[in-house]
Parts: sequence; C-alpha cells; structure tokens
Amino acid sequence: MDTAKLLSSVPTGLWIGGEERESASTFDVLDPSDDSVIASVANATADDAIAALDAACAVQAEWAATASRERGEILRAVFEKITERAEDIATLMTLEMGKVLRESMGEVTYGAEFFRWFSEEAVRVAGRYTQSPAGSGRVLVTKQPVGPCYAITPWNFPLAMGTRKIGPAFAAGCTMIVKPAQDTPLTMLLLAKLMDEAGLPKGVLSVLPTKNAGDVTAALIDDGRLRKLTFTGSTGVGKTLVKQSADKLLRTSMELGGNAPFVVFDDADVDAAVEGAILAKMRNGGEACTAANRFHVANSVRAEFTDKLVKRMSEFTLGKGIDESATLGPLINAKQVATVEDLVSDAVSRGATVAVGGVAPDGPGSFYPATVLADVPAGARILSEEVFGPVAPITGFDTEEEGVAAANDTEYGLAAYIYTQSLDRALRVAESLESGIVGINRGVVSDPAAPFGGVKESGFGREGGFEGIEEYLEVKYIALTK
Repeated sequence: MDTAKLLSSVPTGLWIGGEERESASTFDVLDPSDDSVIASVANATADDAIAALDAACAVQAEWAATASRERGEILRAVFEKITERAEDIATLMTLEMGKVLRESMGEVTYGAEFFRWFSEEAVRVAGRYTQSPAGSGRVLVTKQPVGPCYAITPWNFPLAMGTRKIGPAFAAGCTMIVKPAQDTPLTMLLLAKLMDEAGLPKGVLSVLPTKNAGDVTAALIDDGRLRKLTFTGSTGVGKTLVKQSADKLLRTSMELGGNAPFVVFDDADVDAAVEGAILAKMRNGGEACTAANRFHVANSVRAEFTDKLVKRMSEFTLGKGIDESATLGPLINAKQVATVEDLVSDAVSRGATVAVGGVAPDGPGSFYPATVLADVPAGARILSEEVFGPVAPITGFDTEEEGVAAANDTEYGLAAYIYTQSLDRALRVAESLESGIVGINRGVVSDPAAPFGGVKESGFGREGGFEGIEEYLEVKYIALTK
C-alpha cells in the first residue's frame, strides 16, 4: 500500500463542527516501530474545546429530534464506509499504534460492528405506560438523550474504543466530542471524515487531538452544558476525572484498568487452555485491558501447561506491524517497554524463572518479546499490576477454593478466564469471580452484542449490548391524570 498517499488523505487538523480547522500549534505522531514521524497533528486548546462544545450544543436539539430510523441509517452507512476502507484504516492503525496488520484488521471488523449494532438499537429505545397502582392516574415513562457528551479514548484500540462510545451516543440522539489519545489520533480523525462523508450532520461529532489533555478536559467538564463524560483508560486517571466531574454532577461511565486472571483447573483440556491463553494474552500484543495478566494453574497440570505455552510463545516473531513476516509488533512507546522490563525484573528478583523471552532487543523501536515467567512467587508486582505487554506470569494452586481466591485477590474486576471441563464447576466459579466479564473455555470475550465493563476499581457503566445505549439516555416520568 502507498502509505504516503494514505496519510495525505487523513485530516491532521482539529475536527470541529464537521470541518477541519487549523490550530496555533501541532505535535508529532510517531511510528513506535522506529520512532519516525508519521504526521504532525493539530494541538487543541481549551478555547478549541469550547468551540467544539458550542458546535455540539447548537445541533443537540435537532439531532435529538431526528427520527431514530434516520440516525440508525447514518450509523449503518458509516459501518459500510469503514468496511469499504478496512485496509486503509488497518494500515493507519498499525502505523501509529504498532500492532501487526492482522490485529488491526480484526479491530476494524470489531470496531465497525458497534455502528451496525447500534444502528439497529436506535429504533428500539422503549418506555412504558401503566396504570398507577393507587388508581389515581397513569404512569408514562419515556427516555431521552442525555445531551452533549465528551469521550476520552485510549491508544490501544484507536478505532474500536471510539466506535464503542460514538455508536450508542448517536443512536440515543446525543452529540459527542472525542479526545483521542495523543499517541494515536489519526484513526479517529479519519473516522470523523468518513462519518461526514456518510451524511452525519455538521456539529454532531468533533475530534480534538491534543497534548493539553488536562486543559481541554477541564474546560469541558467545568462548562455546565456538557452532560456526560465517558472514559477508557487507567484507574488513576479515571478516579481524577470522577472527582472533577462531581461539581457538575455529570453522568459518567468509566472503563478502567484490569488485572485479568486466567485460571486453569486440574480437569481442563490443557491444549485448549494453551490456545486460549495465547488469544487472551497476545491479542493486541498484550496491550489490552482484557488481556490475561496472570496465569493461575492447578499444580497437577502446571508443568504441562507451562511447557506448551513456552513452545507457543516462542513462535512469535518481532517486527514492524506492516511487515507480513511479523506476528508481534512493538509496544506503544519506550515508556511502556520500561514498565514491562521493571515488572519482569521484579518478578525475577523474587525467584521467578524466565522460560522464554525476557530481554528487550536493542532499538530502534519499542519492542519486547513474547515472554513466559515460571514459578512466579506471591508478592511479585506483576501479579498485582497491569503489565500491558506480552508477558505471561505463571503461578500454581491446589484446590478450587485457592484458585478462586487467587483470581479475586486484586482491586480490579474487568475480565477473567477459566478453563475446566465441568459445567458445574464452570458456572460455580463464574458466579464466584469478582469480575464484570467471565470467559469460560475461550480466550476472546469482547463482543459488540454483549455488555462490556467491570466492577471494583475497573470502573462502572457498560458499553455494547442492549445495555450500552442506556448510558446515554435519561429516564423521564410523566404523571397523567386518570
């Protein structure tokens, strides 16, 4: 593919009110495989944020009054646009985020599906009409869009983390401002352009790339016209945003950090568990909040599982994501490599053994190899901190109760995985796990038709499924006389 031609077709300015605008300054977007500059992108300010909110507020009432079928048809048209441009979008994601093209193509399919799903949900927002139990009147309940929304999206899924928020917001009749991650703004800017081409009314979507995230966010949160904040990212930042939003009592939904346990019981099909582990660990190069972060394996099968996982992990080939021979691309930046190295070093210093990988290659690029740590002891930081990289730490347990206790021994609760051939045990353990999502004998759990979200310090609110649109709707009760 002619990447220069592709990049020339991508907006690099601010996207406000359906139009590209210049900014007073710019910042560079880097290719993590070699640290080269891909593009220079507009750097939004607090004033730009207010301009975007002005545009959103100017069309909010009109967009909310637009027939739900029409809103749904626009979302469907965007789904078709994304599908048509799948290769372009995947290449762009690989350039700015690093993942291999196969992974990027998978994200395009997944991300586009949120528009198809919510194009169908737009016409299914329901209320109710009942008699008052006291016989004094009638109860009419209806749902209305919350109003202008602000979405902050992460770098690890530059398309899907945006579509998962934009789809339900637009289906519900809300306008939205999106602040993409500083590392990966290009995919969201291209999506804005495609949505404009698909007929989205001007002002319904604005995109604000910026290095001034704090100023931009504060300006929007402090403006009483904003009605909802939705964020995907770290728990620390999420907590700060919730505190900031409290003064205006904004509706918030938070998809935060994870520390997913992958539990293999003694009756598991070990070969299937290993293949599931590869999917759960290595999807997106391990840079996913649902990634299996720690492997709790029954001691009776731990040696077999470890040997087979080491064999599979050793098959990954590091390289630039756009190279066909690569099966594992770089991490997002050097800072993330340093984080992974620190967690691996800590585990090894406490007695863990590096079974494969464990040493970052010399530059250029932010690469780290597929790594397995065996015999990881309790107390190793990698068992309690999100690694966000291609590292699989393995520890053992004896009884089912010990396995469940180890899985729940975290402040997070987004995803969990269990492998067992007993339906009884599968359901019993799934109900015992303190997690918003549980995968049983499968390593990939994300599905646009299912609710996505966590418990404990992994956040609150749900994205996707029938539940996803409810995050963007207010319930109104209308009292009728008898």
